[in-house]
Amino acid sequence: MTALLSGAGARRFARTGITPTDQVVRVGRYTVRFDRRATTVTAILLGLVVVLVLVSLMVGEYTVGPQALWDVVTGHPQRRLDRFFVVDRRLPRVLVAVGVGAGLAAAGAIFQRLYNNPLASPDVIGFTSGSAVGAVVVFIALGGTLTMGAIGAAVGALATLAIIGVLTVIGGLRGTRLVLVGIALGALAQSATFYILSQAYLPSAAVANAWLIGSLGGRGWGQVAVVGIGLAVVTPLIAVLNRAFHALDLGDTVATTLGVRSGRARMGLMAAATVLVGLSVAAAGPIAFIALAAPHLARGLTRTPGAGVFAAACTGALLLGVSDLVAEHAFPAPVPVGVITVSIGGVFLIWLLVREGLRHRV
Repeated sequence: MTALLSGAGARRFARTGITPTDQVVRVGRYTVRFDRRATTVTAILLGLVVVLVLVSLMVGEYTVGPQALWDVVTGHPQRRLDRFFVVDRRLPRVLVAVGVGAGLAAAGAIFQRLYNNPLASPDVIGFTSGSAVGAVVVFIALGGTLTMGAIGAAVGALATLAIIGVLTVIGGLRGTRLVLVGIALGALAQSATFYILSQAYLPSAAVANAWLIGSLGGRGWGQVAVVGIGLAVVTPLIAVLNRAFHALDLGDTVATTLGVRSGRARMGLMAAATVLVGLSVAAAGPIAFIALAAPHLARGLTRTPGAGVFAAACTGALLLGVSDLVAEHAFPAPVPVGVITVSIGGVFLIWLLVREGLRHRV
């Protein structure tokens, strides 16, 4: 990033981490730095997420008008069906969609920046598959509850993180090799998942198979609690460590010079991203490509190579929410949202690979 600056700008960034596009505001003894365009885009995305939630609460086989929605929100519904569809059916589903989309996108942004690789997303390098193994073991082999499934998914993701960490230390994995090893780990995890399903009682296996596609159907307040608690715990940690990204972009040596404990910051960010992946998978299944596509879209919208985690999170929330609306209402019968994200993500991945190939040829 310093290479993009020159003269006094480069010296200023090396000393303070502030670039010419940053806005600095002093609040008492503290200073707050933010990129003007990135902040504006994030605010717009957040507003679109709110609009998405309102639309999701109103549309469907039973339509709830704006006035009826306002009556439900203020606690004075005119009809019981209005409250049932808004509060019991649609609100938990859209909140899970927004939370899972935000969590997966934030995790993808962290992975891509820490590994400096545009393909380093949880579903590509094996974290999603690892968390799916943990959840399936709990659901099928142990007959666990939703809470236990969330714990199992988080443990599976952390186990994948540990394996990749050990292989990185031993083999010095970077770039393409990291992606290839992640793909191999994901394939091994999927084979373990399929084996568990083949040994399971048929109805349980059918339910688990539907869950493995990635679906938001039938999601209730229990899943909202899982995702909400995870975001509430992890978001402050990401906010604290977010400033370390600017220093880590310059390399561990420069980061240490600037007073950032690079090893501790990397481990904290990786742990936060891994927990987000595990809880998201436990709540909605292994929904693919949100973690890969949303950070790229956020960088394109903000025109910032190191677009913030929160911009990516808002993009992911909007992307998964829109995908769920399409899955629910654009076909004669509802389809799992994972079908939509895989279709969109497959095209996006092909485009990304072609673009990277052309860039390297030039």
